[in-house]
Amino acid sequence: QVQLVESGGGLVQAGGSLRLSCAASGRTFSSYAMGWLRQAPGKERELVAALTWSGGIPYYADSVKGRFTISRDNAKNTMYLQMNSLKPEDTAVYYCAADHSAHWSNPAYWGQGTQVTVSS
Repeated sequence: QVQLVESGGGLVQAGGSLRLSCAASGRTFSSYAMGWLRQAPGKERELVAALTWSGGIPYYADSVKGRFTISRDNAKNTMYLQMNSLKPEDTAVYYCAADHSAHWSNPAYWGQGTQVTVSS
């Protein structure tokens, strides 16, 4: 079992930055692929960024490339999403997720979500 708790969301002006954190419980955190997904009202859930268990080459959605950076610290059981140059269209609930096989359409574990609101 893995439990995930996000933090770091909030209200920020366009062009600003936020850093989301995802704290994971469980001894096997390092064996999971980890990802950040988001869902805005009336829109489909979207995979924003993801990392394999070993780190490797991260995945980024085209909409956030060059602005967001995903990282993980397996020693601290924590994953991060640094979000820079935020835009109003980045407004969404952001979820941390974990899955052995990186099946992001239906990951095995989810956090409760953290709201990110970007004002114009």
